[in-house]
Amino acid sequence: MSAPKPSRVRGPYAKSAQRSIEILDAATTVFAANGYRGGSLRDISRQLNLSLTSIVHHFGTKYELLEAVLERADETGGTDVFVAECAERGVAFATMGRVRANMDRPELLRLLAILAAESSAPDHPAHDWFIARYRRKTSDLADAFAYDQSQGRIDAARDPMLLSRLLTGTWDGLQLQWLIDSSTDMERAMRTFFEWAIPEAPLV
Repeated sequence: MSAPKPSRVRGPYAKSAQRSIEILDAATTVFAANGYRGGSLRDISRQLNLSLTSIVHHFGTKYELLEAVLERADETGGTDVFVAECAERGVAFATMGRVRANMDRPELLRLLAILAAESSAPDHPAHDWFIARYRRKTSDLADAFAYDQSQGRIDAARDPMLLSRLLTGTWDGLQLQWLIDSSTDMERAMRTFFEWAIPEAPLV
């Protein structure tokens, strides 16, 4: 006897999930273009030809929508895959792969860049979210650099946290330059950074 086929999500639940995705897509576009303060729920509702009530029904408040947009943008970055690649091939190799992959998602990079700059103001709704994000990123990268040292990929005398902060600052800065001017060779610049700052780190 054959196993029963898994049931698909149908009806109002499927429609509600699809509507949430559409709202997140529209909010990403609006926030990436205008920032959090400049983008409104009304702008998002106009994009979808929806009522404000419908937006609020799905996400409650503008900040809850922002948080959902940011969480999705972070997840889309493939953090788990990046961490696995760091362990398998090293931070330098994994970073170069992520740089190339990120060039296919400029809108999400622009969203994070604009909101990160906005959130430097202590009263910004996403201020604490970005503090936590950068602390997590630098900690994870420091752990990855320390693992590289344990595997003999990087000089053990180097400070993993300092390397993490230097890489994070360089990476963010190069991405911003590329977002402003797409002729910027982000991949070459990042490769040069590794060759200059951590020449012993394997890139292939």
